[in-house]
Amino acid sequence: MSPELLGGARRVLFVHAHPDDETLATGGLIAALAEHGVDVFLLTATRGEQGEIVPGSFAVPGAVPGVPLDAEQAEALARHRVAEVQEAARTLGVRHGAFLGDAGARAAGRAPRRYTDSGMVWLDDAETLAGPGPDAGPDALSRAEPAEIAHDIAAYATDQGADALVSYDDHGGYGHPDHIALHTPVTEASRLLGIPFWEVASHSDVPGEHIDATAQLDRVKAALAHHATQLTVDGDEVVHVGGQRQPIATRFTLRRV
Repeated sequence: MSPELLGGARRVLFVHAHPDDETLATGGLIAALAEHGVDVFLLTATRGEQGEIVPGSFAVPGAVPGVPLDAEQAEALARHRVAEVQEAARTLGVRHGAFLGDAGARAAGRAPRRYTDSGMVWLDDAETLAGPGPDAGPDALSRAEPAEIAHDIAAYATDQGADALVSYDDHGGYGHPDHIALHTPVTEASRLLGIPFWEVASHSDVPGEHIDATAQLDRVKAALAHHATQLTVDGDEVVHVGGQRQPIATRFTLRRV
């Protein structure tokens, strides 16, 4: 891996929407950068309160299959997923992590706030357009003002001395509204700070910097295993709650915005 990748950045902040996104979308890239001495930081926007649960992986008190979690149940799940992402990040080599809106990841002069998972529903039969789930609350990330998100990202990036940002492109990888909701704020945070934003292309067959992190596959598998409430690892694939299978990403295309 060339030391000149990402413009030779040495303190890189990854911005992701939910616990497990950091590993699913960029785990190999994070691990490769960390192995080459780059300080990697992780800012997670929500705690995955609306995500589905792998059966048998975590018992939510009083939960009924097929029935949305109430506030107390969602908070129990959120606490568990905070622990999951912390362990996954440690496995990948992340130096420090935080949640968007917490102290240290909140714009100066603003009280800490919580951004919550919007959930997701497909809006068309072809599953090409998605929107927030029916239980998305007023604090949902997809409903927040982009400028507010941008200043919170900038606050954490400044605190950690980041010299580059990495996050989703404007498609959000697969169209999740929370992923898409981060693209404009990260772009604006990059402008505010005067540091580059490298977007991870949703499709690898486009122009950009191509990074092969195949050597990090075992480390990524180990990190994914910490997200046991959301997925299972089967060989070189992950299996999601709904049974969808996804190859573990080890090749990435990044474009400077």
